[in-house]
Amino acid sequence: MTRGGSNRLLTVKEVAAWLRVSEATVRNKYRAWGIRPQKVGRLLRFRERDIANYLEKHYG
Repeated sequence: MTRGGSNRLLTVKEVAAWLRVSEATVRNKYRAWGIRPQKVGRLLRFRERDIANYLEKHYG
């Protein structure tokens, strides 16, 4: 992965696995974390780079 991540869209399940939290936690906390979702119909998707930036900013 290049610095800053890619534009690949991740599902809630993929984000939860990456962050090692439950899917419910991702759905309930993404706003508080400041992560902007991409809506695909009624489904939430997250850009890989946004998750990478969040982790770098808070834990890097």
